[in-house]
Amino acid sequence: MINDFQYIFEAAVLGNAEAQYTLGLMYETGDGVLQDDQKAVIWYIKAAEQGDDDAQYALEAYGNGDGNVQNDMGFICSSGDADMQYTLEAMYDNGDADAQYTLGGMYRTGNGVDQDKKQAISWYTKAAKQGHAAAQYNLGACYNNGQGVDVQQAVNWYTKAAEQGHADAQYALGACHDNGRGVTQDVQQAVSWYAKAAEQGHADAQYALGVRYTNGDGVFQDAQQAVNWYTKAAKQGHAAAQYALGVRYTNGDGVFQDAQQAVNWYTKAAKQGHAAAQYALGVRYTNGDGVFQD
Repeated sequence: MINDFQYIFEAAVLGNAEAQYTLGLMYETGDGVLQDDQKAVIWYIKAAEQGDDDAQYALEAYGNGDGNVQNDMGFICSSGDADMQYTLEAMYDNGDADAQYTLGGMYRTGNGVDQDKKQAISWYTKAAKQGHAAAQYNLGACYNNGQGVDVQQAVNWYTKAAEQGHADAQYALGACHDNGRGVTQDVQQAVSWYAKAAEQGHADAQYALGVRYTNGDGVFQDAQQAVNWYTKAAKQGHAAAQYALGVRYTNGDGVFQDAQQAVNWYTKAAKQGHAAAQYALGVRYTNGDGVFQD
């Protein structure tokens, strides 16, 4: 339901009347969110202002249908009230971690609101402090990538998200341990986090594990395990893994030597613009190795 909520919420903020009505209904009934009449009324009003018949009907259940609604909590909202940004801040300053996370993303990208990196961090922080794993990861990325750089804070938030099983955070935390960024360099810790992400299908982590098994870096060198992880990443379209797999088939390293399979994987990587794969493919066509000479 989280993904559905985030999709509906973002569409509602961007002015989609059907999404605004749906969001109002979710808050009225507590479907996927905490039940909240105040928020239900606000979203119904925004939909009704655009002529949504369902929202107008829903408002009649809360008041007398004259454009002013007062629920049993004493909250008053009228059409033509405060602008969307003020309304969002008033509604979501506390609670609703999914909404806070979505708002953080909108401020980060400028989707539907003026782009504001400080606001993005503020909203991500609100959600992250409530344990929202995706917000924790994105907050870590903000601190890691130049929006208030603080690599130790990045590691802190990556760790919180990674411990909840967030694959992107697990990979990012692995990279921090790998490079000694914000933590003492620890290749075995890097491998541990890469493995957790790789097992969830994270292609970059799968490729990273393949490299570690190729080089014996933090693990025992194992050509077959390298091929295993390169293959998993390559099948997801990871160009570097596709090239690495082509090299393995060229040399018979961890697999039986197979020039046609090598060409197959070089071709996939080359089509994505991987320069080394393009060169390797050119050599094969020059020599007629696994392909007709051309």
